[in-house]
Amino acid sequence: MTTLTRRAALQTLAAPAILRSARRPGDKPNLLFLWTDQQRADTMAAYGQPTYKVPVLNRLAAESVVFDRAYVTQPVCTPSRSSVMTGLWPHQSGCVRNNIPLRGETKTFPEIIGDSAYRTAYMGKWHLGDEIFAQHGFEEWKAMEDGYRSFFSPQRDRNQRSAYHHFLTQLGYKPDGENTFSRGFAAKLPVAHSKPSFLAQEASEFILKHRAEPWMLYVNFLEPHTPYNSALNDLHSEEEAPLPRNYPGIPEAGEPEWYKRRRQEMTRKYTAADFKRTNRNYAGLCSLVDQALGRILWALEASGQAGNTIIVFTSDHGDMMGSHHMLAKQVMYEEAVRIPLLLRVPFRNQKPARVAHPVSQIGIVPTLLELMGRKNPGLPGAPLETKGDVFLEWTSDEKDSGKGPNGRAVISPDGYKLVLYDSDRSLLFDRNKDPLEMNNVFGRPEYKSIQAALTNKIRDWQKRTGDRLAIGA
Repeated sequence: MTTLTRRAALQTLAAPAILRSARRPGDKPNLLFLWTDQQRADTMAAYGQPTYKVPVLNRLAAESVVFDRAYVTQPVCTPSRSSVMTGLWPHQSGCVRNNIPLRGETKTFPEIIGDSAYRTAYMGKWHLGDEIFAQHGFEEWKAMEDGYRSFFSPQRDRNQRSAYHHFLTQLGYKPDGENTFSRGFAAKLPVAHSKPSFLAQEASEFILKHRAEPWMLYVNFLEPHTPYNSALNDLHSEEEAPLPRNYPGIPEAGEPEWYKRRRQEMTRKYTAADFKRTNRNYAGLCSLVDQALGRILWALEASGQAGNTIIVFTSDHGDMMGSHHMLAKQVMYEEAVRIPLLLRVPFRNQKPARVAHPVSQIGIVPTLLELMGRKNPGLPGAPLETKGDVFLEWTSDEKDSGKGPNGRAVISPDGYKLVLYDSDRSLLFDRNKDPLEMNNVFGRPEYKSIQAALTNKIRDWQKRTGDRLAIGA
């Protein structure tokens, strides 16, 4: 391996005050990749939320490069995860909708590294096919989701169960489903038996076991994803987990019809009291993850490898949590597409640092390759230090008309967001004047030149990346 020089490390994040070289020549850095499911950015102090009880994340952020404006490639699980794991756009990997398996020939980060000296493990939710079976360069595999059996490859044994299933049965629990534990069942368990605590136990054991050799460990928590329930539901008051500032947030100008249908569905199901309760529960889920992160980071310190371990923390997409009177994701509003992104590297100083320009998760793999001194095989994304436009995509589910139209979007460094849909109304927000995205200015004469320029950017990006979707004007 080529030793990463101080100069190269500094160039990687373009912040000379952020990083300092502390690796010994010949050392191979470890990678601890921590991520959640459906965690929006404003869930910790570094992103303007000081009242969520997440002291471990707050401390990690204080030691990390904090990317203020980090975005997913597509605001739903499988497509976003495919980009995080491979450095490819969803339309390139083929994972354009949920439950499409990642092709066997498509390489994940450990496969791109291709170094047999590394011990590798994946723990938690995968959602990229054959959920509970080791694959794609990971030697150890600790699955926890048994609800994807219908999507297994034909050769897989659907009677097999996840490591978390066996963990619960050993504790004496009886499955509440067809020899499975539902998410609802797991969400009612005490903290010690929860999914985050299970992952903390397994991850800690892996780190300590392999402390004398290089390793790569991915730990993916389901929380704070639905069912928005845990033993910590009442940890936060309404004041500590408030409704978003843009609740109910009905936009002043037109929206896509698909968005309106989603809001109508939420209006039938959720009152203001329901949204308040859900926000408190959501905050509790973030805290549940936080306690697990504390155990994992303790093991890292105890292993003596903290100074030689790159840590990434992020999420696969956000959650509306009442913004614009919506829940969950799938729309292009900020709360669904913006996520936390922290990067702690072993050759840093102790001062916190922030990157203000927008970045995409498509840049995570190229950045890690540079930090680990490896060659980029020609991935389409730029490393995270690169300042430029951020692109997003949405591919509708052909089996479910409720998923809406196909769309492509661009977020510019100067504060504009354009979302073009192929069969519905498009969106343009001037986020400098309208940070809560209440006023769609798409089609307004005074924004004609900006709209045209952003449209051209989307089409140029489509050409560069082989995206053949015919998008609206």
